[in-house]
Order: sequence, then C-alpha cells, then structure tokens
Amino acid sequence: MKLFLSTITALVLALPAWAEVKIQEVTSQGGINAWLVEEHSIPFTALEIRFRGGTSLDAAGKRGATNLMMGLIEEGAGDLDARAYAKELESLAASFSYSADDDSVSISAKFLTENRDEVIDLLRTTLHQPRFDQDAIDRVRAQVISGLKSDAKDPNTIAGEAFSAMAFGDHPYATDGKGTIESVTALTRDDIVAAHKGAFALDRIYVGAVGDISAEELGTLLDELLADLPGTGAPIPGKADVTIDGGVTVVDFVTPQSVALFGHSGIDRDDEDFFAAYILNHILGAGSFESRLMAEVREKRGLTYGVYSYLVPKDLASIYLGSVASGNARIAEAIDVIRAEWIRMAEDGVTEEELEDAKTYLTGAYPLRFDGNARIAGIMVGMQMQDLPIDYIATRNDKVNAVTLEDIKRVAGELLKPEELHFVVVGQPEGLETTN
Repeated sequence: MKLFLSTITALVLALPAWAEVKIQEVTSQGGINAWLVEEHSIPFTALEIRFRGGTSLDAAGKRGATNLMMGLIEEGAGDLDARAYAKELESLAASFSYSADDDSVSISAKFLTENRDEVIDLLRTTLHQPRFDQDAIDRVRAQVISGLKSDAKDPNTIAGEAFSAMAFGDHPYATDGKGTIESVTALTRDDIVAAHKGAFALDRIYVGAVGDISAEELGTLLDELLADLPGTGAPIPGKADVTIDGGVTVVDFVTPQSVALFGHSGIDRDDEDFFAAYILNHILGAGSFESRLMAEVREKRGLTYGVYSYLVPKDLASIYLGSVASGNARIAEAIDVIRAEWIRMAEDGVTEEELEDAKTYLTGAYPLRFDGNARIAGIMVGMQMQDLPIDYIATRNDKVNAVTLEDIKRVAGELLKPEELHFVVVGQPEGLETTN
C-alpha cells in the first residue's frame, strides 16, 4: 500500500509541474544568465550548471584529463580534505554530482532552503579551490584505469570506439574522453589543474534552477558562486567531419554472440527537419516493440532480443546510429534485414497509421520527463545549450503534431543513406568479413 501511495504522490507532483512550467529568465548583476522555475511548496532547490566544451577540450597528448579532473573535484576543496569534505556535505543534507561528456561538464546540486547559504559556500570552494591532493589523484586515477581495463573487454565499448575512430578522423570525438590507460597514467597534477582552468569559464556557462528560490535570490547566488570564474576557457574545437564510408568492419573477439554498431552521418538538432527525423527514427528503431526494426529482426525472425536506432546530434557533428546483438551464426542475417529496412524506409517513408501512432506516443510521453526539480533543471539547461526558445516546453508537442506524411517521406530520402551504412561487428561472425 505504501508503494502505491508513493507512486500516486509522485504523479500528482509531476503533473502540475508539466502543466505549469513557467520559466523565468534571470540575469544577475554580474551579467550571468539563468533560467528559473519557482516552486515554493517544498523547501528544496535543484541547481544545474553546465559548461560547454567537455572532454573535447583535452590538450594534445592529455586525453582523459578533463574526465579525471571531474572525478577529483569533490575529493576535497579549500581547507577540507576528501574525508572532511564528504562529512561537511553530508551534514548539510545536500548532494553534489559531477559529470563530463564530449560536449560539456556538469555540476548538479540539490539542497534544502535552510542550508542554502552554507551549501553554496561549499560549492563555491569546490569550484574555485579544488585541492587535487596527490593521494586523491592516485586513488581516482586507479578507479578510471580499472574502468578502462573493463571497457577493453566489453564488446559494446570496443564497437563504439572503433566506429568513432573511423567516423571522426583526428577530431577529439574520435577517441574516448576517458582517455587510454597510457594517457591517464601519464597525467600529472599540473595537467589536471590546466583542465580545470580550461573547462570552467563564464563564456560557456548555462544554468537552470528549480525550487524554493526567487529570481532575486538566484541572481545573488549566481554572482556569489560564479562571478569570479575566468572570463574565457580553453578553445572549443571546430566542427567534425563524419568520414566513415559504407561497409563492414569485423573486430575479432571471442564470444558466442556478436555485437554490431551501425550508422552514418545524421541531422543537427537545429535543422528545420529535426522533428520529422525524430518521428521517423521512432518508427524505424526507437519505438521499442512497435518499431520496424524490432518487428522485422526480433519478432518475425527471432534474430535478437533487441535492435535499436537513435539520432546523436552532438555539438560539433551529428550521426545516426543503431545497435544489435545476435549469435555469431545469425548476425549476418540480422545485418541484411536492417539494411533492407533502411532501404524500405528511405524509398517509401512511413504509413499514415505509423505516423499517427508515433505522434500519440511521443506527445503523450513528453510530460513524463518532468518528474522532479532536478530533471526540470537539467531539461532547461539542455534547452539553453541547444538555443531553444524559453517557451519550447509549451510548443514542443505542436511541432511534433505539425509533421506531415510528406515531410517524413522527404526527410527519409535525405537522411537515410543505405549505401553509407557502416556496420562495426565485434565477435566471430559467420559469413562476414571486413570490406574496407
């Protein structure tokens, strides 16, 4: 009974949030911009801070520096070593989390109103005075290296790294932002300090806040927390060309089941046809058991437990990817079916029924994303980074519903490139060989 009541409570809290997401744009006296949703019914605030650039900012020969730095930033700051820092954070009933990807580094904070000032003081110290003690560097470095050793035995990671290397040439996207065992082993404290200085700067900052805080209070908080950051950070790399050609690459790996990652160039998030591509992809491979790929590869032929496709619009390049796993004796057939479906949709588009079903699902599922302060804060920061308008949440479903059958057919012919589809297969597939 308690579980049922908790679920109902969560839904009741989420639905008004969706219905009344009223975003304010706040500019501090120091000129820092943020988006805010005030919600004063609970004395709690979620703060999301994101800096554009991410692991792509790593200096030449220092791959993995940004990732290692983000793993170290909570390992002590100011006068607090790692143990004292963790104890202080716990005493404030707050949480900080840090992450890095190809395009950004993020800081997420959750805190009670009564402890807001103390929490922001601690977060400011974290941002401005990380200790980067050698014992912490050694400990976190060992954790990263352990993860890299595990990745080297994971077929999905092997496939992803091989695909990226072929797709992005000499761009940072071509290599894993976590670095290699060799590059991470060689990183020094000076490298980590340089990565910190390059990543956190005012010229690339995006902020979202949701909860028990006013616009005036948020403005003051922004200046106290962020105003003393450097004005500019490390240069962000230029756009990446997607250089992968059609074909098959087999990576020998002893396993009874092969893993395949496939794809080609994609579509940018700011392209006027993005919503048509988004719906197309849902029908082709993102709609779980309702998708064409799942129907043809799993349901009709039993070749896999799952096959998926997904749009990947990064800041500096866009690709269209998919993945499938199948027994070594059957992966070649699965690939043939996927190619055939790529061709069929490129030539014929989708049906009216498929389009309407996809619209119903995508518009109905959208409100479920807004299930808490932290989720909404993250969504708002993502909107800012993608240069979406402040009223996007209210108009997004209209954009989905505006897509026509003709739009889908036209975009399918432009986006889907069967002749450029490249499959990286990790395993010991029967009947498949590297073609180029």
